[in-house]
Amino acid sequence: FALRSCKLDTMLMVGPMFEKVLKADGFIAALDQSGGSTPKALQMYGITEDVREKSMFDKVHEMRTRIITSKAFDGDRILGAILFEDTMDRDIEGLSTGHYLWQKRNIVPFLKVDKGLASEASGVQLMKPIPGLDELLKRGKGKGMFGTKMRSVIKEANEEGIKAVVDQQFELAKEIIAAELIPIIEPEVDIHSEGRI
Repeated sequence: FALRSCKLDTMLMVGPMFEKVLKADGFIAALDQSGGSTPKALQMYGITEDVREKSMFDKVHEMRTRIITSKAFDGDRILGAILFEDTMDRDIEGLSTGHYLWQKRNIVPFLKVDKGLASEASGVQLMKPIPGLDELLKRGKGKGMFGTKMRSVIKEANEEGIKAVVDQQFELAKEIIAAELIPIIEPEVDIHSEGRI
């Protein structure tokens, strides 16, 4: 769906990244902990919850910088990396994180665009509204992002709920494609769901 719908000039502009995603081996690294999950991640490293938000994100960026600049973190093993908005807006060694990933590590950068999950209804959790999505996509494109990622969760085999998840994912995917980025559509099935196959 996404690839067939994109304009040819968009594909030419991101040709090498597109080629890598299409043909290369590797996995996509998730470096997209948001403000909600970051305190818990930092606690595992001995950093207490009383750290202020800016300081917290500074610490997380230091940790992500160590990961991204590690010799083992390269395009031979890793196809792409998903970044949180704050990480996208920061630099590594004088380059925006997205540009650094591609130019120095040969890793395709993706941006997490969802703002978390709504409360469960009809056996699913849709994405919360994403205010300012158009502006975020423009910024992402300017900072070297190739694509986006957005997550919703299916907890039960509820036809109405699953349809709502798929509809929401594809509606947002159309907006992302219109902004000349490639969406990763992620309707996750809860691993603890009794109805999963």
